[in-house]
Amino acid sequence: MAEFKLCIADPKTGKCYQKDIKDQETAPFIGLNIGESIKGEVFGMGGYEFQITGGSDYCGFPMRKGILGIRKKIQSYGGVGFKTMKKGEKKRKTVCGHKINEKIVQINLKITKEGSKKLAEIFPDAEKKLEEKAKEKSNKAPKKEAEKEEKPAEMSETKKVSEHTQKSKISDEPKEEKKEQPKKEEKPKESAKEEKHKEKKEAPKKEEKK
Repeated sequence: MAEFKLCIADPKTGKCYQKDIKDQETAPFIGLNIGESIKGEVFGMGGYEFQITGGSDYCGFPMRKGILGIRKKIQSYGGVGFKTMKKGEKKRKTVCGHKINEKIVQINLKITKEGSKKLAEIFPDAEKKLEEKAKEKSNKAPKKEAEKEEKPAEMSETKKVSEHTQKSKISDEPKEEKKEQPKKEEKPKESAKEEKHKEKKEAPKKEEKK
């Protein structure tokens, strides 16, 4: 006979509980499709009603609504088994059919009607584990907030120290005095008469050379 692991989700609290069933308890599930409902009396949860939302087989392939047969390769733009896809991207993947068979290992259920007993009474061990996890998360949250508050304060102190050191370095450095460059001596401009007199002296010298 088949063995199923039931993952029971409570939409009100958002918690999930697991229950293993064997032998006679599995018989009512075989042949049901995704979306169909089943009563909890079958596996010891009287008064409850559940809706089948999905599942997976022994190899981990997910069940997909609208697929006939045990397994099938399909090309899809998204949905069950096609997470983290870009817009317009198309992938080819193997999925299971929407009908529960003996090769299915996990069945996902959603509570549609509550019974007389609370889930905490039916699953006491699971409830304790969930409470412990919630406490751990609540304890970790204030620690993370305290670390975040401490880090900016430390950073501000280091910034102040660095600014102080930079200012001290600037104040300690000796200021270089600008050396005044010697001014070029300006030659006195010759008058027009003196220039003409020089040209007359140079003219006979050129004629002699010729």
